[in-house]
Amino acid sequence: MTDTASDTYLVSVDDLTYAFDGTFDRTQIEQAVTEARLALEPNAEITTYLPILVRRYATELLTAQAQAAGRFPKPVPELLFVCVHNAGRSQMAAAIAEHLAPGRLHVRSAGSDPTGEINPQAVAVLAERGIDLTTAYPKPLTDSVLHAADVVVTMGCGDACPIFPGKQYLDWDVADPDGAGLDDVRDIRDDLQARITGLLSDLNL
Repeated sequence: MTDTASDTYLVSVDDLTYAFDGTFDRTQIEQAVTEARLALEPNAEITTYLPILVRRYATELLTAQAQAAGRFPKPVPELLFVCVHNAGRSQMAAAIAEHLAPGRLHVRSAGSDPTGEINPQAVAVLAERGIDLTTAYPKPLTDSVLHAADVVVTMGCGDACPIFPGKQYLDWDVADPDGAGLDDVRDIRDDLQARITGLLSDLNL
């Protein structure tokens, strides 16, 4: 790691130590930043923005850990969408859910075997609906994220997603946009939107 990168990660640790003061100590913050870097670095095709993504992911990990431990209140339901690569279906689903119920829920997505970049077809078809997916990034599934969720929706993960008591689990048979044409990905988008609309209605959101 270059000195510049090391300095950037150190600043992230400093900032997160301040942000999570009273919840996590500096050693725990350093562990979260290291975990985030080790998770994202191997698949990073463009490293310029890697420190920013590492900080964002470390923030997600720490927030999920705090929620799972009951240290952070959850004023709204927590939805988690999981697929294999976290590059298509789960990212689309999370963005659509957030778009349909802004402020009424918190959404995360993850992958059992995440890849390096978001499916560009997924980005394109959501942009047609005014939904921005350009800042999303694939990230791995962790126990803390699962523990923090109220509803877990899986798509094509098989047995990769552990089952924890007290969670609502749904397994959706949604086509994989990987390698699909634009029209097919539009169909996947519409399928997801219909399913998510039903789920939000069931949750009174």
